[in-house]
Amino acid sequence: MNKYTYTEKKDTRSGFGDAITELGNTNENVVALTADVTGSVKMGTFAKQHPERFVNVGIQEANMIGMAAGLTLEGKIPFASTFAEFITGRVYDQIRQAVAYSEKNVKICASHAGLTVGEDGATHQSLEDLGMMKMLPGMVVINPCDYNQTKAATLAIADYKGPVYLRFGRPKVPNFTPENQKFEIGKAVVLNEGKDVSIFATGHLVWPAIEAAEKLEAEGISVDLINIHTIKPLDKQAILQSVMKTGALVTCEEHNRVGGMGESIAGLLATEQPTPQAIVAVNDVFGESGTGEELMHKHGLDAESIYKAVKEVLTKK
Repeated sequence: MNKYTYTEKKDTRSGFGDAITELGNTNENVVALTADVTGSVKMGTFAKQHPERFVNVGIQEANMIGMAAGLTLEGKIPFASTFAEFITGRVYDQIRQAVAYSEKNVKICASHAGLTVGEDGATHQSLEDLGMMKMLPGMVVINPCDYNQTKAATLAIADYKGPVYLRFGRPKVPNFTPENQKFEIGKAVVLNEGKDVSIFATGHLVWPAIEAAEKLEAEGISVDLINIHTIKPLDKQAILQSVMKTGALVTCEEHNRVGGMGESIAGLLATEQPTPQAIVAVNDVFGESGTGEELMHKHGLDAESIYKAVKEVLTKK
């Protein structure tokens, strides 16, 4: 395989921060809001350059969502951002009523998602957010894999009319997506074409999936590897075409297996193309304190776990 290399590791939240700064300079309707975590979500430069369009609401996440919804009534494009757990679990009612049900053009931008928050512990490790957001009618759910893709996704959702949930994280991860690659909402990215097994990965699990695929290819197992950056709407065509070719699949995500991407794909295949599937995800438990790397390994969210899952699912073909 050996198609993908990277020259540096960068955090995906910085991709968001650089994009929101760019949007501030190119779109006067973009407004940024945060709940007392300006530096953590990389909104500092935007705040300095456009103080009249930046609001730090303090530790008032529910009010932030309400303010964002109100701003859309005046034609503004609000980007509301804080940690994933606080912007979903703490304010789900406001998102449901004021944004999703009301069909408001709010961009809900969630940092520090998943186990890779690390030492902050289980209370801060949102492993349910993708499921919560995808269940809301009309909500687009996006989970990019690296700095470049997060930046591209942030720029793209500014042009999309409607509510969006954008998920990114704190750790520095390999930045391998081409800088000029166009981001298309709902359009999966094929990273490698193969015929023996499909691997669908999202977010921080895309790079480990690439590493696993390279190991499998070296053993003569041909891998169809696809980056599912948009959880909703799913690229149903890409998924079905892949599994009809390979006849087995593994899904990989930094999220609870209940309610995640794997569950969405399983639901699609159950009605359209029943196929043996293995799910690499957190096994219906809360997180815990530890380094992000330690936790990802303990909970089986790494290249070796993906490799083993492929070997297992191939026996079911």
